[in-house]
Amino acid sequence: MGFPLWAWLFVFPSILALLSRIFRAPLQDRLKPLWRIMDKIYRGSGLVAAVFMMTILAIIIVQMITRWVGLPFQGSTEFAGYAMAATSFFALSYALTTGAHIRVSILLNINHFTKMWMDVFALLLGAITATYFARFAIKTNFMSKILNDRTQGQDQVPDWVLAFFGMFKTSPAEWGQLWSGTTGEWVFTPVWLPQLPMSVGTILLAVALWDYLIRLLINGESAIKGETVE
Repeated sequence: MGFPLWAWLFVFPSILALLSRIFRAPLQDRLKPLWRIMDKIYRGSGLVAAVFMMTILAIIIVQMITRWVGLPFQGSTEFAGYAMAATSFFALSYALTTGAHIRVSILLNINHFTKMWMDVFALLLGAITATYFARFAIKTNFMSKILNDRTQGQDQVPDWVLAFFGMFKTSPAEWGQLWSGTTGEWVFTPVWLPQLPMSVGTILLAVALWDYLIRLLINGESAIKGETVE
């Protein structure tokens, strides 16, 4: 539509947040179904993070077994690192929505007005920062793909995995040709593959921050309910 990327990423979401405050009454009931869907997405992201955490445990157990029986398990350290990174990034949005991120609340507890607008400022600043991070995380994926950057470790993946992810960037008419060139051989891991969780996780975090900013402006109170330890 002729608008620069920074306008789509920062200006339009900020305008949307402002309009949500102005038209808070009619939007409150209309957005509740969307909020329920978004909450399910955040919980799903947390579930994916838990799966990757269990993957780390499984890799460690397999490492122990292969060491006992004297079999090689090449790339196990790299795969454990990839799973750890995926755990961290997929957990970002879920941790935010459950109040697990550290929040310094000394200024929020002065009065309701301070709590409201300091929360707005913190969420807005966080949303802009996370959006900036997500934009360059995606750019990193594209650069790694363009440069055909490969892992420097011993980890390898079957090329049908690459063909599977290649389906998302090609039309269905090209899928037959894509799979016909798949041999099933093992290739050194392209760097963009373990970078994907970073991009997805930061996108979800940015969306969650904008989402909870709009909820705060509409409802007048934060939707982030964390456990308080006295």
